[in-house]
Amino acid sequence: MNLKPLTPDASPRAAFGAELRSMREGLGMTQDHLSQRTGYSPGHISSVETGRKSPTLPFAQKVDRAFGSGTKFANLFLDVRASALLQGFGHYVAHEAKATELRLFEVGIIPGLLQTLEYAAVLATASVNRGSITEAQAAERLDVLASRQALITRQPPAQLYAVLDESCIRRPIGGPEVMSAQLEWLVELAGLPNMTLQIAPYAMGESRSLDLPVYLLGLPDRSTAAYSESAQQGLFERDPEAVHRLLTAYHHLQVEALPQAASVALISKAREEIQ
Repeated sequence: MNLKPLTPDASPRAAFGAELRSMREGLGMTQDHLSQRTGYSPGHISSVETGRKSPTLPFAQKVDRAFGSGTKFANLFLDVRASALLQGFGHYVAHEAKATELRLFEVGIIPGLLQTLEYAAVLATASVNRGSITEAQAAERLDVLASRQALITRQPPAQLYAVLDESCIRRPIGGPEVMSAQLEWLVELAGLPNMTLQIAPYAMGESRSLDLPVYLLGLPDRSTAAYSESAQQGLFERDPEAVHRLLTAYHHLQVEALPQAASVALISKAREEIQ
């Protein structure tokens, strides 16, 4: 049989398929054997391996049971589900949902957890218009965001600390109506008992300790994980030394940023200026 060459670096879907074939063959299992163990046809398995079909969570879970691979393929599926975003983001989202504490810093754009639906939709549509993602991926992006935002209101809620560079509230997104509503929503969020919201003003200059977006998760086992992004890929970090450096920089940022009352006043002023 002539197997179709796989290109795992092409996309999260391709990476899932390549890993599926690699593990199946490593276990000496044919597609027929895997079909018998999962209930999916050999043709379906072949289509997932070659990237012609996208896996589903039930499929990934049945593959994990068939291979005895724990949650390996369920975790890989998270990257496929978040394929409208950067590769690696799915792993972050899985841990974010379990976090008891979240510290975030963002530049230029209101972070997803704090976005209104209208603001998020404008950004997704702009990506479609640029050809960066498809309309289906834009819808997927909004679905993922909506599920993530449950972190704020779940019971018990996670404790959230957000430091936004002033550029986040100054950059006009979606026109006056969308931007005004977004800034009003930030003010409302600042009133939640589990939320601390600060602005890092332009006047901080070189004293701002972080230059790129960073997310720090406090997890139920009392460990801390970090997520950061480059232009091409997201990095989910569990190494204690690397995470500690980012956490230290974040603490410096919180000290230097405006306190919450002054931050809310600045957001309200920015909102008045766009009306």
